[in-house]
Amino acid sequence: MPDTVFTDVRRFASIDSTNRYLLDEARAGAPAGVVAVADHQTAGRGRLGRTWEAPAGANLLLSVLLRPGLAPDQRHLATSAVALAAVDAVDALCAPAGPGAGVGVKWPNDLVARDGRKVAGILAEADLASTAPGSPDPVVVGIGLNVNWPASDDDLPPELRGVAGSLRQMVGAEVDREALLAALLAALGPRVGALATGAGRARLAADLRARCVTLGAPVRVDLADGSFTGTATDVTDEGHLVVDAGGVTRTVVAGDVIHVRPAG
Repeated sequence: MPDTVFTDVRRFASIDSTNRYLLDEARAGAPAGVVAVADHQTAGRGRLGRTWEAPAGANLLLSVLLRPGLAPDQRHLATSAVALAAVDAVDALCAPAGPGAGVGVKWPNDLVARDGRKVAGILAEADLASTAPGSPDPVVVGIGLNVNWPASDDDLPPELRGVAGSLRQMVGAEVDREALLAALLAALGPRVGALATGAGRARLAADLRARCVTLGAPVRVDLADGSFTGTATDVTDEGHLVVDAGGVTRTVVAGDVIHVRPAG
């Protein structure tokens, strides 16, 4: 990976979870920038403990260890940095395939195709209790990106047809997984670098705002203490979602959300 600062790439034919592996490495003192890539995860997990199974070697499954030095209420921006780097990579490899080949960010942590199908999920985890004094807190961000599976809706159970998709379906041909990995890691360096300053974080939030497909849509927001509906109107400079709930403006923090779904 000569065009990226993320040069310590550790590859696994099979592993339980790339996030789990890097959290263990962080506890052992591993520096920022370590990347774990797997052909298959036996216990891969998404947000809220969801699981996803795909044939080995079909999709891009990776986690990256970051030490961004963010305040607790800013750590969700590490997820945004990885999401936008993935958008950059897909743009670089797949956008030449024609209109509709790009992806957008479904706030807070999914990538979706132009037709609304989910093509990636992102999960950030931290183990703050094990942080050594004076050391930046480790944040591990994992992404599972559907590259070449499903090849068609026939690969999916009925309940996921029309809901999940892949880059292969978007462009009508297989996508080079190694080229996509290289493009993502190349884009990730500047995205992670932006986390270090207020101006950089504001630029990151502006890019998230520009690529967020949730904006303008009616949404149902499920929180631990209840739910409400409204229209998503903005992303703040802190990366939070602004929702107009019947004339009342509510700001939703990623860490507080159980679900953000289309209303109705």
